Amino acid sequence: MASELILTINPGSTSTKIAIFDGEKEIYSKTLRHAASELSKYTHIVDQLEFREGLVFDALKESGVALESLGAIVGRGGLVKPVESGAYEVNDRLLEDLRKGVQGEHASNLGGLLAKGLSERAGGKPLALIADPVVVDEMSDIARVSGLPFIRRRSIFHALNQKAIARRYAASVGKRYEELNLIVAHLGGGVSVGAHMHGRVVDVNNAVDGDGPFSPERAGTLPAGQLAELCFSGKYTHGEIKKLLTGQGGLVALMGTNNAKEVADKAEAGDKEAALIEQAMGYGVGKSIGACAAVLHGKVDAILLTGGMAYGKALTDGIEAMVSFIAPVKVYPGEDELGALAMNGLMVLRGDIKAKIYE
Repeated sequence: MASELILTINPGSTSTKIAIFDGEKEIYSKTLRHAASELSKYTHIVDQLEFREGLVFDALKESGVALESLGAIVGRGGLVKPVESGAYEVNDRLLEDLRKGVQGEHASNLGGLLAKGLSERAGGKPLALIADPVVVDEMSDIARVSGLPFIRRRSIFHALNQKAIARRYAASVGKRYEELNLIVAHLGGGVSVGAHMHGRVVDVNNAVDGDGPFSPERAGTLPAGQLAELCFSGKYTHGEIKKLLTGQGGLVALMGTNNAKEVADKAEAGDKEAALIEQAMGYGVGKSIGACAAVLHGKVDAILLTGGMAYGKALTDGIEAMVSFIAPVKVYPGEDELGALAMNGLMVLRGDIKAKIYE
């Protein structure tokens, strides 16, 4: 029987998180933090590959789990070409696109490169995979159309966590994910709300730099005319406008912090402005859930709230009050990206799904 030992790797901008799973059980985890002084030596993120791979290799030795004993190594997927949901074997074409960063430079591009590099150290024995990158694209053709022919709506969202939570809910009710219609709202630094129709996310907001509810760091959908005026006001450069949309928008612009708990605590202590902003953020999520319900023709089995902000009871209660008439609301606070990667690897090793080929 193939080994069910799985190493999962989630590279972030200042850390690399790893975990080892034996089947469904996590047996080791570690966060490798990278000082700015260490990373500043590298011009491009991809240049950090050898440095990070060495650290992961050393951590693996510390864990006592031999690299050769692994059945799979699953890295977080990066900004490659739009793909269908699933686990992908790391082939030469995928390696090339991860190195190039075809849709942008991001630490997650290192996930597949690290998986392949470590697999090769073990003679290629462990399967090298990525799973559900943020560029998962299952949008229906109709959802891509905007009011301008040269602007198409794009699918960039928290695919890994949304899919994992959807599968977790399906298992809890004894159904297959592909049998259900679900609405999943990921509430983190960015917010994505997806309409999952029988296992495919047929519509979702662009959580990186596009539309949808405002969030701790994103401005979300803005009145287009006022945004155009702002762009040509002479007050902001192109880069500064982009920063206002992603990074310095949302709670950062409105409350001076990206910490949703801080805002919630102020609201609870009687700060009326904080209470209004918190309610407005939930209101935006509720409206997006309502829109997804229309996409699913009102046939919704459940609404799932997940991500770091789902720990905030006032926020989730407010959303539930708006949308519980559509379908039952279930809350899954936090996100477990390493566990979600492992789940995908395990499904491949057990033959529940086939690893897809990136082309």
